[in-house]
Amino acid sequence: MLKYLKLRHLLYLLLPAAGAAAAVYYTLPVNRVNMRSGLVMLGDLNSDNKWDSKDGDLLAALLEDPFSAPPETAFKTDVNHDGLLDAEDIALLKALYAGGDPYELRAAALKAGRAFPYPREFFRYVPGSEYVQRPVLALRHKAEDGTPLKFLRAVRERAGDGYARRLRHEIYSEGIRFSIAYARRKAELNPVEARYAGDKISRCAALWAAGRDYDLLLELMGLTEDAETLTMAGQPPFVAKVIYFRDHLRALLESADYKKYQAGGLPPEEILGRMQALLKEDLGLEIDLAELKSPRNFLDLRNYLERARWQYYKSSASRRDFRKFLLFAQYDRRYLRAAARTTRKHGDAPLENHNLPMILLFREAMAIKGCSKLAAVGMIDEAVRIPFSWVKVIPREKLPSSVALENFLLPGNKEDGSDKSRHWNVFGGVSLYKSPEESLRLALARESADFRNEGRTPAAMTEFIRDTMANINGIYYVVSMNPALLAR
Repeated sequence: MLKYLKLRHLLYLLLPAAGAAAAVYYTLPVNRVNMRSGLVMLGDLNSDNKWDSKDGDLLAALLEDPFSAPPETAFKTDVNHDGLLDAEDIALLKALYAGGDPYELRAAALKAGRAFPYPREFFRYVPGSEYVQRPVLALRHKAEDGTPLKFLRAVRERAGDGYARRLRHEIYSEGIRFSIAYARRKAELNPVEARYAGDKISRCAALWAAGRDYDLLLELMGLTEDAETLTMAGQPPFVAKVIYFRDHLRALLESADYKKYQAGGLPPEEILGRMQALLKEDLGLEIDLAELKSPRNFLDLRNYLERARWQYYKSSASRRDFRKFLLFAQYDRRYLRAAARTTRKHGDAPLENHNLPMILLFREAMAIKGCSKLAAVGMIDEAVRIPFSWVKVIPREKLPSSVALENFLLPGNKEDGSDKSRHWNVFGGVSLYKSPEESLRLALARESADFRNEGRTPAAMTEFIRDTMANINGIYYVVSMNPALLAR
């Protein structure tokens, strides 16, 4: 009985406590949204919470080289919120730096019949999950005078309207960005690099003359990436030459003889022979493509050790790393332009749509992972992973999808999916663990085996060549991208 009374008293005590807890839970304010934002004062380029001449000096330096400042700083110059760094932005910023008080400046502007933003419009709350975009340069820049891109002035003067205007603003901005980077690098280019840059510059001029604005923008982006990230200095000669082998494969794929082969007029041995001749001519490699054995040697311990290192770097990517990577691929203007150029199914045999987006993804992965190529390769591999063949027997709905398929547009066309992205990344990565030449030999062995396993058909031959081109692109850019240039 005594035990029963003690329990009843305890219950009497607990009921009011539970009522009080419920009252607190349902009445006190709670944080229901897990989002953190930072207040950004537009125009405050040195982040001292003031507008003054110090910011004016930083603005002058930024206008000298608009692409030297981090995107977060450049973002603060777009005070009229139109995504451009234009004359109105500069006028508003200079007024702020001279006057300092936006209330007085607005009152004086309205009295004079001019528009001026409310002071609150010079402040932005930027969530930590928001991708900060660099404004597009829409001002005449002095680099226009010495640029090898002689058409830039015409681009600026013929901006047009609507979509065309936006596209040409981006072309001009990208052209100035390349011109600044090219002027910095020109004296140190070796003859091969200089010749290759000259060919691309000539192609840009031809695209402008033909009115192919979108293709011109992407070609300029490729030039910028070359100038800002690539160098052949210290690289083995093989790396410089492998890109010519890729170009010759592309020419073979587009040749009249290849079309004849596809129609049954030539045997596959003829095409394999052409590829072998190109390997010897371009790279000095004598390889019998028809007799290459599968590259997978399960008795070689070194393969397991290298795979363990690869897995380590794949696992090094954190949730925060992937979040930054996804924000880039979902919002970065340049990446979206590069990934948007697609053709109808089977319309991109020479992989024209694929390489530039992968370069941009790899550069961003490098930036996220502290300029470590191994970590960047590992993160991309984890993002675009393809299940092993034995996993394919499991129903698709039971498998986790790749980060890439769920969250951002992969480069390339519909029929490629993540396939060419992984070819680019995997054999680029193998070059780091082994060597560029050994990576190409392994790639050719793999593609040759796939060609045989798929019945030696014209469709299988086309994929043999396209996969090899994707592998070469990865080898060339992963090896040639210079972390020192990237950091600069």
